[in-house]
Amino acid sequence: MNANTKSRSISRYFRAIDAALDGLDVYLREDDSPLYKHELIGSILTGYIERLRHSFDAWENRIAFAKRFRINQAESGYPVFQNIMDLDADAKGAEKLLAAMPDAETLRNEMVDFILLKKKFPEQLQRSMAERLYLEEVQKGDVFQPNVLPVSVKVSVNPTTKRPYYVVHWGAFDGSANIPLVYVAVIEDSSESMVKLLLQGDELKSGLDIPFPIEGLLNPDLAHKFDDFCERNSSYGLTLATIADNMDKDFPDLHPKQLRRIVMGPFYSAGVTSHGKVVETILDQVHQTDNAWMLTWTVQELFSASETPAKWGLWGSTPARQTYHIETDDLEAVRQGVSQYERHALVPHEAYQAIYASGNRDKVFSGYKTHVVSGNQVLRDF
Repeated sequence: MNANTKSRSISRYFRAIDAALDGLDVYLREDDSPLYKHELIGSILTGYIERLRHSFDAWENRIAFAKRFRINQAESGYPVFQNIMDLDADAKGAEKLLAAMPDAETLRNEMVDFILLKKKFPEQLQRSMAERLYLEEVQKGDVFQPNVLPVSVKVSVNPTTKRPYYVVHWGAFDGSANIPLVYVAVIEDSSESMVKLLLQGDELKSGLDIPFPIEGLLNPDLAHKFDDFCERNSSYGLTLATIADNMDKDFPDLHPKQLRRIVMGPFYSAGVTSHGKVVETILDQVHQTDNAWMLTWTVQELFSASETPAKWGLWGSTPARQTYHIETDDLEAVRQGVSQYERHALVPHEAYQAIYASGNRDKVFSGYKTHVVSGNQVLRDF
């Protein structure tokens, strides 16, 4: 692949992922979207979509001056983990580098002067501008990081157990699978300090005003330890059952009742990714190359089926423990270690038409809920 062909492919890739994230955002923000209505999931995910969008904006500027950019073409369809590490590392030094560079307005004026005087395109100045824009983007801190630390977004009380519970989310970009992951947990807290702070009888205290979202776990005594736990236990290679069991064991006062993981990929883009001849051949036939893509995601869910009560005795004690439901009638659910899961696919209308016309609709979308981007709306569950 020569330099011009490679440049066009990369440019097409960035346009495709931008269109895919736009479509997913529309899907999540619609009032009747199943995810939007379900326990804050839609509104939580939109924040991670924005992180991905800012990351791709930063990468697009970075390749204009640094060149190094690799995509995991055969599996996730996302940039490889090193690109995420670059964002994280460059953010740490961005302030110092920006202070040593001309500001954006000065660079623009220099570019205009260069064109007028030299009658040539100011390539070096363009690289400097791209570097400045890149550093400004990563300095904001809202790109996707190797680990996006937990945020608490809700507190309520379980009327059965009489415990307060939190809705907490965090993210990770898995270094082995090269794929972004979002976790959402519902966690009850039986610690004496938080029960006393939050509850009045069996209800939340009246007038309780907590300025959500709160960085970290709502329980301040456990917040740092919980951050560390999430960094160690967010690998795609761990099943939800393993992560929930580890949390249950590591935190005697926390009781994970529900855990979700949204696997935001793979992503398919014609001419760039390689995910099998059937999909590649069909997408290559799409007339508008900006519509030759498909984004898939999986929602995994694990919930507690029962709780073994804590035991306190003269010779020792045992904290409460969860028993999680695994859908043993579904071999894929057993493999994933989940109670249930859903696979989704999002495609532009033109790509869907091409897949349908090829006669491979059932083969390509088997096991997926299919959503089609048509103009400014998403047609769901095809």
